Amino acid sequence: MQEFVGNCKACKKQIFCNDGFINGVVLDDKTLICFDCHDKPQEPIEPDER
Repeated sequence: MQEFVGNCKACKKQIFCNDGFINGVVLDDKTLICFDCHDKPQEPIEPDER
């Protein structure tokens, strides 16, 4: 059985629960992110140049 559970916080892709398994990651703030966005390496944050 497949149920819609929400959209990815980053790319807005629909995330579904398939037979009890969410096809994404629940973040600390209770939002969802898809596996594709979760697996992308994060770009380093550059410090402000002042």
